[in-house]
Amino acid sequence: MNVEAVRERLRAVSDPDLGDDIVSLGLVNAVDVDDDTKSVRISLALGAPFSPAETQIANDVREALSDTEYDVDLTASVPSEVDPDEDVLPDVTNVIAVASGKGGVGKSTVAVNLAAGLSKLGARVGLFDADVYGPNVPRMVAADEAPQAADDQTIVPPEKYGMKLMSMAFLVGEDDPVIWRGPMVHQLLTQLVEDVQWGELDYLVLDLPPGTGDTQLTVLQTLPLTGAVIVTTPQDVAVDDARKGLEMFGKHDTNVLGIVENMSSFRCPDCGSSHDIFGAGGGEAFAAENDLPFLGALPLDPSVRTGGDGGDPVVLEDGETADAFRLMTENVADMVGVVRRRDAATRQ
Repeated sequence: MNVEAVRERLRAVSDPDLGDDIVSLGLVNAVDVDDDTKSVRISLALGAPFSPAETQIANDVREALSDTEYDVDLTASVPSEVDPDEDVLPDVTNVIAVASGKGGVGKSTVAVNLAAGLSKLGARVGLFDADVYGPNVPRMVAADEAPQAADDQTIVPPEKYGMKLMSMAFLVGEDDPVIWRGPMVHQLLTQLVEDVQWGELDYLVLDLPPGTGDTQLTVLQTLPLTGAVIVTTPQDVAVDDARKGLEMFGKHDTNVLGIVENMSSFRCPDCGSSHDIFGAGGGEAFAAENDLPFLGALPLDPSVRTGGDGGDPVVLEDGETADAFRLMTENVADMVGVVRRRDAATRQ
């Protein structure tokens, strides 16, 4: 078997999101055939580790060569156009911002459970609580360990549930308010990103503060965002504010991975029926109106609140609510993969 024969077989493997085969799309970086060891090494332009959709593409590649006598060894990487010397986070594959137009929609809950869900899938994950004025992440994962200073004056982040953590809450007193102007926020965020030993990560999840202020502007201008997840609740007031967040990302040419509708319904534990406390379908309609993926509807469930207060992300539990958060996590990972593969296909 030669390289061209392998590539011909790979033309049978399609990308369900981009609508063509992986060879035509330029998603096969390299093929190496070793007749002596009866092995084929294939590098694929897949950029979302543990994404169910990309896992299926990899399985399809193996299946395309399953009737040969060759062992298949797959690797994945998406070539970057960024100069490694200028990359702010060179060892982080994907940076995902979780944002909302207003407070009170459960943005931090989504960010924490997204990060914990990605970690549970097997990914290497960092969770950066960039909500400078209202940092809640340490409580939501029961992180009692403080960051440590390394010999080179960099910061070693604590870990919980397999995630590396950083938050303003680690740096100020528990009840101390943060009363800072924009330049101070910019300096702090830049330092927390550049001076933290994040190491090699598949995903760094950023919990942004609500709104469209200084923190968001700093993140958009300094970090290599793969994409953003916008969180809203179903009611019109929240959707109106989510629209402002969407416009903000659009003005900075940032990919929006999709919309999450939080608190979409309440299932009564006594009667078993569902109640639309905050209305129904607003987030899904907003996604459709803007031709964006709808990443999932998350129920209003007391277990989410108790998990957040107690430091146990609900995505790590069992049940229908946990399943909804896991589906949202998988959908986000899949959309990260679409963005990375689309970029690779465009550059071929």
